[in-house]
Parts: sequence; structure tokens; C-alpha cells
Amino acid sequence: MEIQLSSLYGQDLYTDRGIYVGKVEDVTVDIKEKRISGIAVKNVSPNAFNVGRKKGVIIPYRWVTAIGDIVIVKHVRRQLSEEHEEAEERER
Repeated sequence: MEIQLSSLYGQDLYTDRGIYVGKVEDVTVDIKEKRISGIAVKNVSPNAFNVGRKKGVIIPYRWVTAIGDIVIVKHVRRQLSEEHEEAEERER
């Protein structure tokens, strides 16, 4: 699938269970592989992900299941919360 990166900016992002996550703020690109590696999301809904004091989250692009008028990702609240907690513990 080929998309223009600029078409992702500002799009609403939902999980495949219909839970609003936030708005796409930016994308991360793997230059070597010439592919999108992640999507930065701002104003993350606490109903979707527990990001603590962070302003946003980067969602791995492999979690994206569909892109159209909105972006849909796999529902992974628990997984991201656990990864976030582990990262915070490493920072201490």
C-alpha cells in the first residue's frame, strides 16, 4: 500500500474496538528500510492508553490495520501500558 505521509497528519486514530486514541501528530521513518516505523499521537485518550505524564505516544506502524479517513490500530492498551511502566522503571 502506498500513501503520502502528509495525508496522515491530523487524522483521528482509533483502535479496532472503536476506542478513540488521539490525533496523528507526526510519523517516524526508517530511512534504511524506506518505510514508516511509527506514528506519533498527541492528546492521547486515557481510555486507549495509559501514558502517564507524557504528552503523547509513538505507536509502532506494525499495529496499523487500516488507513483511510481515519487510522485504525490493533487494540493494545495492556501491552503499551506494560511497556510504558517498564520504560519508566529503567529511567529511575
